[in-house]
Amino acid sequence: MNNAFQGAMFARRFLSSAAAFSLGAVCAIVAPTPLFAQEELNALVWCDHTDPALIEPFEKANDVKVNLKGYEGTGTALSIIDQSRPGDWDVLVIDGVDVQRAVDKNILAEIPADALPTADIFPEVRMPANNTRDGKTYAVTEKFGYNTVSFDKTKVDPADMKDITKLWSDKYKGKIAVYDYYLPMIGLTGIALGRPTADLKEADLPTIRDKLFDLKKYAKQVSDVVSSQTALATGEVDIVFGGGEWLTAGLVKDKPNLDWVIPDQGAVRWAQSIGVMKDSTKKDLALKFVQYIVSPEGQARLATSSCYWAMPANKKAGPLLSAEQKTALRWDQQAEYLKKAQLYPIPTPDFDAKMQDVWTEMLQN
Repeated sequence: MNNAFQGAMFARRFLSSAAAFSLGAVCAIVAPTPLFAQEELNALVWCDHTDPALIEPFEKANDVKVNLKGYEGTGTALSIIDQSRPGDWDVLVIDGVDVQRAVDKNILAEIPADALPTADIFPEVRMPANNTRDGKTYAVTEKFGYNTVSFDKTKVDPADMKDITKLWSDKYKGKIAVYDYYLPMIGLTGIALGRPTADLKEADLPTIRDKLFDLKKYAKQVSDVVSSQTALATGEVDIVFGGGEWLTAGLVKDKPNLDWVIPDQGAVRWAQSIGVMKDSTKKDLALKFVQYIVSPEGQARLATSSCYWAMPANKKAGPLLSAEQKTALRWDQQAEYLKKAQLYPIPTPDFDAKMQDVWTEMLQN
């Protein structure tokens, strides 16, 4: 997967529902720390881990300073690691589908399976094919969400949003923002055509290309997270195709008219994992941090991070979330949503390049 692909994966989530709309920027990458911390821990993370509400409890409980560095995509993280000295990094947060890339580079340490609350994690997001190899565990899923349909329920018929094909209609022409990230959008378009993301082939691209060109005719804009979210929040558009809980959940308190749903045809699901760096000289402390992040308390805080909201992987976080938070995250619908959702397409480099070519052609025409 190339750097453009990795950067787009980062952009998908790194702009928060609340922060992106109000600030138009990612959150800070360094969290406040105890004044007289005796130890330090260095972690490469996504911005949802930089919320002081998440980090400070661990720091205070363990008398440790957690140094956090945000990064834009797996390719960037691997480059940072390559340019660092062995032992510079202790913890890595990475897209779930890219854990195997990190294993290939021999940068993740094995985690004792009995040290993780595997039984408490939603079975559908344990992702053993990604987080394990040859019976050894190298990472654990910590958070997940969906690229699907976000909308203003006061301006559209919510029932229509359950049918993904309704977006290809005159009824909502000029009222749609399309999220500008080719991979989930090609996946969603394939789902609209009845083609599972896991089975997408180059032979499907001409049909998907035509469907994307048709979608653009009905869309007002094809835009990034901030622009799409702002357009929805300000009423410039009524629908964001490719949105989800990560786009709107954090805004619901101030914008109760915003909503999201997984159509009957399905959606695509993303997940992020966390692991211990193989060259860390503080593996015990790093593992303790991982255990905190996937504990019910850590999960509840991570799910509602100021950077972006999404579902905690640990089911036991539920009792620690408020009724309003659970409603925004669709907690009670997860069993249904997980059955409907499909993983991101994982194309070969050549197929990935052709997907990007199709997307670029659509943008330029």
